[in-house]
Amino acid sequence: MVHGTLEVLLVGAKGLENTDYLCNMDPYALLKCRSQEQRSSIASGKGSNPEWNESFVFTVSDHATELVIKLMDSDSGTSDDFVGEATIPLEAVYTEGSIPPTVYNVVKGEHYCGEIKVGLTFTPEVDPKMLLPPSHNIRAFLTLV
Repeated sequence: MVHGTLEVLLVGAKGLENTDYLCNMDPYALLKCRSQEQRSSIASGKGSNPEWNESFVFTVSDHATELVIKLMDSDSGTSDDFVGEATIPLEAVYTEGSIPPTVYNVVKGEHYCGEIKVGLTFTPEVDPKMLLPPSHNIRAFLTLV
């Protein structure tokens, strides 16, 4: 069973399609792992190549199979524009423990619209029962003392 914490390092994105025609985009990311959602800062005026270098921590269990990162363009006065999203499978990080910053495709529907760079680290939760020696070993130790 997988239980623990997932640390996500959101490095940046490149080649995003600009949703603002007259000026640079102000992108931010919504990171979602099952029902948990977190939001990055807004990379004001960074356009198609934003950098965040921000870390986020999620509590995960067996049911968390993927991390979805939705990229948005912050617009004042109107609703924010959807830029695209990346879906990152988590099985490899559960097995390896960490995955260095890696590039993932950002898509809008079926259409490629840039890339995002993300690093992942999984720290398993330690079951306290696994730290104790079997009870018969404790009795043997106490008998000898």
